Amino acid sequence: MADYPNRSDLRGAPQANFTGQTYGVAAQQQASQQAVPTGPPPTDTPGLVLSGPVPGAAAFNRPTERPGEPITAGADFGPGMSPIEAGIQPRVVEFDDTVMMLRQLYNAYPNPGLAKFLAKYADRMS
Repeated sequence: MADYPNRSDLRGAPQANFTGQTYGVAAQQQASQQAVPTGPPPTDTPGLVLSGPVPGAAAFNRPTERPGEPITAGADFGPGMSPIEAGIQPRVVEFDDTVMMLRQLYNAYPNPGLAKFLAKYADRMS
């Protein structure tokens, strides 16, 4: 077995024998395991521990935890705080791709006709 100084997961790992393969596949697998041995089986690692209630652990129809907050808080409509007050970044809507391409074309090849066309197209789109 080869020594892997930089790969602790490959040092001293037992070779796996998989059964139920078609003819010739086991020999190919053994040859590839000699070139690069398989590592040990994965181990369980502790996951991230969240504080507070686990989502879905409480009943869906339980009483609200925020009785003074409207259901539309953070939305673009209805009572409650605005999206900006809730810390939600506003969505920026760019111009039509055609306007952007026309502007790039005008920056590369400025001429009065293209400027007039761009101005009319941009006015119509807004």
